Amino acid sequence: MNGRIEKITIVLLILIFISINFIQLNPVRKILSNGVNAENYKSEEVNMRLTSAEFNNNEFIPKKFTCEGEDINPALIIEDTPSNAKSLALIVDDPDAPMGTWVHWVVYNIPIISRIDEDSVPGEQGINDFRRQDYGGPCPPSGTHRYFFKIYCLDAELNLKADLSKQELEKAMQGHVLQKAELVGLYKRAAGH
Repeated sequence: MNGRIEKITIVLLILIFISINFIQLNPVRKILSNGVNAENYKSEEVNMRLTSAEFNNNEFIPKKFTCEGEDINPALIIEDTPSNAKSLALIVDDPDAPMGTWVHWVVYNIPIISRIDEDSVPGEQGINDFRRQDYGGPCPPSGTHRYFFKIYCLDAELNLKADLSKQELEKAMQGHVLQKAELVGLYKRAAGH
C-alpha cells in the first residue's frame, strides 16, 4: 500500500511540476490564471500599415503626382495606428538620387487620421530638398527611382520650428516613435525629358 501511495504522490508532483511550467511558458494561460479577461490579451502586436489607392507597394506612381504632372501628393491610407498615439509624422524621400537621399516632403504634428487626402497639407511642413515647405513630387534625372513614403506614429505632438529639415525631425522623434510603416513607389521620367 505504501508503495502505491508513493507512486501516486510522485505522479501528482510530476503533474504539478508540468502544469506550473506550462503556465509559465504560455503567456495566455498565465494571464488567464491571474484573472485577466482573455479578450484583452493580444498575442501579437498589430502593425500600422500605409497604402495608397493610387499605386501599390513597389509599383509605379502615376504621372499626376510627379514633376511631369500636377506635382501634388497622392492620397495615403493609414491603418491600425496604436490607440496611445498622439500624432503622426511623414517623410517622403528618394534614396536613389545621384547626390544622396533627396527629401521630397516633411510633415509632422499630423492628427491621428486614417487618410491623407490627395493635394492636401495634413500637418505642419518642414523644408524639403527643393527648399520648399510642401510636397515635391518624383522627378528623377535618369532611370527608375524608389520613393519611400514613411509614416511614423508618435506618443506626443512635437514643438518644433516651422522650417525644420528631415534630419531635425528625425532627431526630435527619437524616443517618441511607437510604430512606423512605409510605402514604396517607383518613378521613371518619360524619354527625352
